[in-house]
Amino acid sequence: MVKIIYFTDPICSSCWGIEPQLRRLKLEYGHHFEIDYRMGGLLPDWNYNSGGISKPSDVAHHWDEVSRHYDMPIDGDVWLQDPLSSSYPPSIAFKAAQLQDPENAILFLRTLREMVFMEKVNIEKWENLAAAAKKAGLDVETLERDFNGNAKELFKQDLASGSQLGVRGFPTLFFMNAQGVQEKVYGTKPYATYEAALLKQLSDASKKDIHPDWKELFAKYATLTAREFAELSQTPREQAEEVLRELVRSGYLSELTSKNGSIWRLIQ
Repeated sequence: MVKIIYFTDPICSSCWGIEPQLRRLKLEYGHHFEIDYRMGGLLPDWNYNSGGISKPSDVAHHWDEVSRHYDMPIDGDVWLQDPLSSSYPPSIAFKAAQLQDPENAILFLRTLREMVFMEKVNIEKWENLAAAAKKAGLDVETLERDFNGNAKELFKQDLASGSQLGVRGFPTLFFMNAQGVQEKVYGTKPYATYEAALLKQLSDASKKDIHPDWKELFAKYATLTAREFAELSQTPREQAEEVLRELVRSGYLSELTSKNGSIWRLIQ
């Protein structure tokens, strides 16, 4: 079994950019690894100044650019309309979610990302964190108790471990085998890079076929972008959007549209 230590942040646009690759890795090789999600603390406050970004409006422009680069829908206007002052509150909320239910915590993180990247929602605010928790099947009262309690210390531990491992940005993934040997992958890379890192640690890992049927894929993941659907179903990217829109016309899916792309959800 391989352990993947994944340093990320709820507002990390590059981490949103690797969702298609990670989702595919989970479906093909998920029986061979477990992911330890750790929060990196991307935005402590607006003393931040890096890569030409020093104020919220800089992020708005950056997000619109990377949306096209990663082919993942991101609307940067949240930074103009209701900007976050820090990514620490949603990061601490994620640690609280992990205390309650590790699987639902991953769903919670996905929900937070859809809210901030697609719906222009400020996920620093408690009422929005609570709404995401409810959507992800978490108990909101328990989340609030842990958010104000043990989760803060767990977040500090994540920051300390990132510092110790020399994490300088996100996403950073460490693929570690049973002997503790590790392979580091930094940044947004093609699927083959993550697959190669896994196979380097477990050369005899067996690969499961992904059933390309849309029903099967939406049963695994409740929401998919066109880029994700293309990656998982191996549908050519230029056709993926039309397939999804046809499913909307047939009444099977709903489409949430942003200025830089859409996300599709199964209608229950």
